[in-house]
Amino acid sequence: MGKVVVITNLTLDGVMQSPGRPDEDTRDSFEHGGWATTFAAMQESGEALANLGALLLGRWTYESFFAFFPNQPDNPFTAFLTNIPKYVASTTLEDPLSWSNSTLLKGDATKAVSRLKEEQNEDLVVFGSGALVQSLMRSNLVDEYVLLIHPLVLGSGRRLFTNDGAFAALTLRDTKTTSKGVVIATYQPANNSNAA
Repeated sequence: MGKVVVITNLTLDGVMQSPGRPDEDTRDSFEHGGWATTFAAMQESGEALANLGALLLGRWTYESFFAFFPNQPDNPFTAFLTNIPKYVASTTLEDPLSWSNSTLLKGDATKAVSRLKEEQNEDLVVFGSGALVQSLMRSNLVDEYVLLIHPLVLGSGRRLFTNDGAFAALTLRDTKTTSKGVVIATYQPANNSNAA
């Protein structure tokens, strides 16, 4: 059975919005886009991707990635993101999805992800997709969190763990610090039967 692994950049105050580019996500007048780029921490989280089989994406993240990466032929992530299977949770998108290797999850996303976990031998990785992560948390479907915690406090922006979010007791499984001060912390739910 595969695991659902959430990998995301966070600030010390929990902001996950727009880490990659100034124009990545300006919802709610967010002005701090691109805050994670100088830290290049994602490149040091490679172990978390060792068993990657597919991506799980919410609609907004899927559309954002699709609008950017296919137009970046020299970006090392472009071929990776184009070729890997992508499962997209959305109630507004319709088949067929435009980006190759993309499958729309029909019906209740949490039920679809639960079925995917049973069918997959490799991990299903979630990048970004805060609303999807919250939904998966409420259904106890997240097996691991890889949080790249940056030494920044932004004071505003969309957060991974919201005030009205799901409760989660977590166990720290691994931690390392990058040369630029980013803490890469790997957590698993305390009651997770897949815990190492």
